Amino acid sequence: MSVPPSSSSTTYPRSFLLVALLILGSTFKTSHCLNKTTRRPRPLSVHYHAKSCPQIEQLVSSVTSQLFHEVPISGPATIRLFFHDCFVEGCDASILITSKPGSIAEKDAHDNKDLAVEAFDTINKVKTLVENQCPGVVSCADILAIAARDFVHLAGGPYYQVKKGRWDGRISLASRVGTNIPCANSTMDELLKLFNSKGLTLEGLVALSGAHTIGFSHCEHFVSRLYNYHGTKQPDPAIDPRLLKALKMSCPQYGGNAYIITPFDVTTPFSFDHAYYGNLEAKMGLLATDQGVYLDRRTKPLVQALATDKQKFFQAFSVAMDKMGSIGVKRGRKHGGKRKVCSIHSS
Repeated sequence: MSVPPSSSSTTYPRSFLLVALLILGSTFKTSHCLNKTTRRPRPLSVHYHAKSCPQIEQLVSSVTSQLFHEVPISGPATIRLFFHDCFVEGCDASILITSKPGSIAEKDAHDNKDLAVEAFDTINKVKTLVENQCPGVVSCADILAIAARDFVHLAGGPYYQVKKGRWDGRISLASRVGTNIPCANSTMDELLKLFNSKGLTLEGLVALSGAHTIGFSHCEHFVSRLYNYHGTKQPDPAIDPRLLKALKMSCPQYGGNAYIITPFDVTTPFSFDHAYYGNLEAKMGLLATDQGVYLDRRTKPLVQALATDKQKFFQAFSVAMDKMGSIGVKRGRKHGGKRKVCSIHSS
């Protein structure tokens, strides 16, 4: 190392220069370590995009509010899509990735075959708009979380703050879906075990079941309750006779129309309210898992409480959605990215 001459022509002893270099090297090492520490990904936060994309909520809302009126199925379909995403690999938008040769993605798994295309279209439309305004900043995972909240609120449900900062995952495998998504005939023990494995409580299970206050199901998911419950060749005794008669008209035991759908909430199918829980008390739950939430002694008191208090349901649902939205989130380039096109694996 050479020292440029100065006007004072000061000469430094070699030992002094050696000590200076050692101190300088130590400083660089310390600084490097500090940078490593300070570069840890920020935690999820309501204000995560306050500087990078402050208008993100408005951008998402401009699309969801339009689709809510023009394509009503987009609402419940997107809420369901969010649930199916978070329960497999965490809330990382891996549900949106398209399969490629040799690798079948989550969206093409058997348990996801009924996910409505309108939900995927919703996220793609929002993503296109967001990329135009805030390129490379907001993940598909964050957009999905915000859109689900918007549709809940548009249907009359609570407006809750959505924490942001998720990164999009890189892994999407159909083989990982089956064991992580509840079935229409899952037992309460199976449901509780699954929800607990995701960090969700019994209260969360009951509250999130309330999402069935809107939306529809295909006959295949409950037809066995109508004709051959648990192999008895008889209907499920926990179905109200009037509902049973109506469902049989729509869903014959054999040869029915596979595209026929029935609302989860037969009283107020388009309103996000607490009527779902009152329906369970009246034996008018559509799926075996719906009615099971009321029949089980562990969850029945919660159902009864939410059936009589809409605000209590709204509060419980908001808390549960916040917790679900934090399952297995990816943060930082080591674990994920921010896809420019939500259906394409690479970003």
